[in-house]
Amino acid sequence: MPRVVRSPRSVRKPVTIGVVAVLLLAVGYLVAVAVVPFAPASATTTKYSAPTSTLPDLRFPGYGATAVQATGFPESLRTSGDTEPRSIASITKVVTALVVLDEKPLDRGASGPTIRFDAQMQALYAEYLARNGEVAPMPDGLRLSEYQTMQVMLMESANNYAGALALWAFGSMDRYQRAASTWLDEHGLDDTTIHEPTGLDPANQSTATDLVRLGQLALADPVVKEIVGTEQVTVPGAGEIENSNKLLGLDGIEGIKTGTLDEAGACLLFAATYQRGGRQVTVVGVMLGGKDHPSLDVDVRTLLRSVADNFQVVTLTHAGQTFGTFSTPWRDDADAVAARAAEVLVWGDTTVTVRTRLDSVTLGERGERVGSVQFTIEHHDPVTVPLELERSIEDPGLWWRWTNPFRGVETSPAAAAVPTAAASTERWGLAA
Repeated sequence: MPRVVRSPRSVRKPVTIGVVAVLLLAVGYLVAVAVVPFAPASATTTKYSAPTSTLPDLRFPGYGATAVQATGFPESLRTSGDTEPRSIASITKVVTALVVLDEKPLDRGASGPTIRFDAQMQALYAEYLARNGEVAPMPDGLRLSEYQTMQVMLMESANNYAGALALWAFGSMDRYQRAASTWLDEHGLDDTTIHEPTGLDPANQSTATDLVRLGQLALADPVVKEIVGTEQVTVPGAGEIENSNKLLGLDGIEGIKTGTLDEAGACLLFAATYQRGGRQVTVVGVMLGGKDHPSLDVDVRTLLRSVADNFQVVTLTHAGQTFGTFSTPWRDDADAVAARAAEVLVWGDTTVTVRTRLDSVTLGERGERVGSVQFTIEHHDPVTVPLELERSIEDPGLWWRWTNPFRGVETSPAAAAVPTAAASTERWGLAA
């Protein structure tokens, strides 16, 4: 059988093809490994540790009826004692002021129309004096502005000036009474009854919670707020008028109205303003049924201090606080941190729900937004803080890709199109 002899060229050809094929496969492998996308880094949230605090108890008196609330903090409404309507004495004059201003509005800084005190109005001096009511001089021919008349009524608590305002604005006491009832209904003061403008009638009654609302309405009126916050003024014809509220200017107290009647005891509708957490907060309260005003004033100051001490600034997060971590297959971990600090002013014990959301992240630059943390605060608007990368997550480079083939890559195009997220919810409270 003849022997076939192959030339060297024919032998080298298959070898060359094999080598080229291997090289092509190697290059293809290296290229494929180098360009294949990574799956997003695994994301884990960090357990949130709540701040703790101790809050003092409120110091209520043991008599009558009391209510107190910080305006804008509905959770702060607290009451003690009677819940049924009680006589409110000269606190009635706050209703009179607001009802008259509703009928005869005054702009802040304006004096308003002139009131000529006629014989019917002047007769009120003797009528109320006979009932042992507080009165102020009202000489014949007296003319005062609406604002000045309000000053004498609210500061001096002069009953004859309250009656004169009612007659001037409405023409008769009956029309005043109907107007007051309508005003009370319109403002939701359902447990308040007003029969006449001075408070000498013990049937003028209200609850402590209604009176807190009344105080808030009064302070919302710039004219009333200015008058009840004035310590002293001279009014032509009426003389030097001093505010009957002896607490004015003490412990942040800015008004608003005293009341005294045998059936009511010593009463005070009060308000105080404090600086807390970089903002002003106003506390409105009322005490009814005190023995006398000196002892009641002590109790008011004690209560207000305990209310003020229940405000606290809760730090929700510090800037740079960690809320999660992104971990890559090449062990290049990066924290998701709060982009800014956040705090909230609260009153009393407050429950906060914390929810952290981390976005889908593969690679990223330091400071890049990667999620958010939301704080839901009881009785307050929620606070959302963006999260950002504390450090960059960089591509591991060709060498890592080549030596860790297809490690941590997307398994399918569909998977790459779906963002991943990690979320956690923590619930904590600040207990008194």
